[in-house]
Amino acid sequence: MSTATATSTRARSWMGWPVAARIAVVYVAARLVTTGFFLLASALSGPGSRYGVAPSLGELALGWDAQWYWFAVVAGYPTDLPLTPQGSVAENAWAFLPVYAYLSAGLGTLLGSWGAGAVVISLAAGFGASVALHALLRDRIGDGAAMWAVAFFACGPLAALFQVGYAESLFLFLLFLALRCVQLRRWGWLYLLVPLMGFTRPGILAFALFLGLYGIHRFFRRRSEPLPVRDVAHLIGVAFLAVVVGFAWQVIAGVVTGDPGAYLATELAWRRNWVGDTSGRFVPVEGWIQAAGFWFSQWGLGVTAGYVALVLLVLGAAAVLIFAPQVKRLGVEVRLWSASYLVYLLLVFFPQSSIFRLLVPISPLWGAFAVPPSRAWRLTVLGAALLGQWWWIYNMYALGNTFWQIP
Repeated sequence: MSTATATSTRARSWMGWPVAARIAVVYVAARLVTTGFFLLASALSGPGSRYGVAPSLGELALGWDAQWYWFAVVAGYPTDLPLTPQGSVAENAWAFLPVYAYLSAGLGTLLGSWGAGAVVISLAAGFGASVALHALLRDRIGDGAAMWAVAFFACGPLAALFQVGYAESLFLFLLFLALRCVQLRRWGWLYLLVPLMGFTRPGILAFALFLGLYGIHRFFRRRSEPLPVRDVAHLIGVAFLAVVVGFAWQVIAGVVTGDPGAYLATELAWRRNWVGDTSGRFVPVEGWIQAAGFWFSQWGLGVTAGYVALVLLVLGAAAVLIFAPQVKRLGVEVRLWSASYLVYLLLVFFPQSSIFRLLVPISPLWGAFAVPPSRAWRLTVLGAALLGQWWWIYNMYALGNTFWQIP
């Protein structure tokens, strides 16, 4: 048998496996690589690191924000907001939503600790997200390209999130399921998924915007793609639910603490670590404007260059989503979701080292990198993803000792 024939036979055999089994192989292999990266980061961690010398995998998995989720369970959400010596609201548990924290606690009672429950949920949800991502992309770009997109996702620069006590993994699983439901127009499931997403991680207001834009898209295409009254009713109903859920945590925090601005003041406490106490209130888009001046001044390029770069960044992102043929192949749902989420970030976020993690919900765009059929291209993307993953783990976990090394 020739080499080409043997390769073709192996490829047919691999494609004959059930989709979930193929994804499981890719996902497990990716997790082993990530574990190796964590072990190497532990070996390189020194006295100057947040973690100290040679931390265990468990210590790495439960660092940074994982501590806040754990603290929300063991201490609850504060009824009196903690204050800094200057009288401003200090960092506290209200910034961390409860679903992941309490699911981890529930599973942790069976496994022996909150941390064990948190990591198992992240691992399982990451696999579920990989399966859902493949389904989301398969009908648009084909099975083979969708599998490559899953490989990029499972091995990506932020793939360490699948093995730490962060809510991102669970949120991605719920999000990809919700996007798939919109694709298939199975509206009933969204009435369950939207509240779960909304109380897992911030971002449900972006989903409300996505549903609004999707409804407008369907309206303008109603002559070629019928828009039944049933679909209109569900789009309005689910979008309304997403808006209600999106503001519910702010209301709950306000009622419990007696301060209507408790949640926003808590979120601004993290921004204060970077730019100090400025207006003391939330202003949409202000975070990006502040960051443009802050970062470009830090880099010695000047505030004006920062503002110009911000405008070019926004225009560039819009151009990619509208015009890039590889992105257009992914379908209107992925494109509108990505646009909605980026608008949401532009409105509410202050970009700093966590921006890489905050961009993970637009992971369906990995499909655009998988569209070109060249194996050399795909292997290059995979290698770059793994290199980016090591860079992130090394800086955030092996080092983790400066203001820009916060995951």
